[in-house]
Amino acid sequence: MVGSDDLVIPDTAASSAALEVASAYHSAALLNHSRRVYVWAAAYGRQQGIQYDAELVFAAAMFHDIGLVPEFDSHTVSFEEAGGYVARVFAAGAGWPSERRERLGEVIVRHMWPDVDVADDPESHLLWRAAALDIVGKNIDDFSPAFRAGVLQQYPRLGLADEFLACFQAQADRKTGSSAARAVQSGLATRMAANLLDAGSEHIPDEN
Repeated sequence: MVGSDDLVIPDTAASSAALEVASAYHSAALLNHSRRVYVWAAAYGRQQGIQYDAELVFAAAMFHDIGLVPEFDSHTVSFEEAGGYVARVFAAGAGWPSERRERLGEVIVRHMWPDVDVADDPESHLLWRAAALDIVGKNIDDFSPAFRAGVLQQYPRLGLADEFLACFQAQADRKTGSSAARAVQSGLATRMAANLLDAGSEHIPDEN
């Protein structure tokens, strides 16, 4: 199990509300993916000594894929842009100032960039890195097998790979110039198939 409470959810009202909204609209698999993304991001940030805004990263993790769900799926913009708009509306309701609302949307959009420099934007870097880890297993050796197994035990994958790939394919079919389309065209399915988190290789080590 993930042992530290602050690797699960920051102790703020906005974080609790973000989880509540995400839980209402995400499928079980996408919700667990969002939870794992925050854990990977927070754990890596702590491990590397990166200073970041935990509440901002948590809210971004909860909303980074909300543009894939039917209620918020846009036919005009990429899913991450749609998710950024939803997150801005949420943040306004949470009483965040305009600059912080814009930052939340920015972090969500940037998680689909090819790269995000930690020195320029630590929150976006953490979300970008964590999402890539969870979807395609990129930089999986950032964490020990025991830690990875503990995260998967707490937040099982629940068939995420098939659901996520179907969502991206649907986005790609309708929005041919989107980030999802570029990901599909560049071999997303192959990269996902090689993800050790989905390969059944993670297990809780025998302590006996």
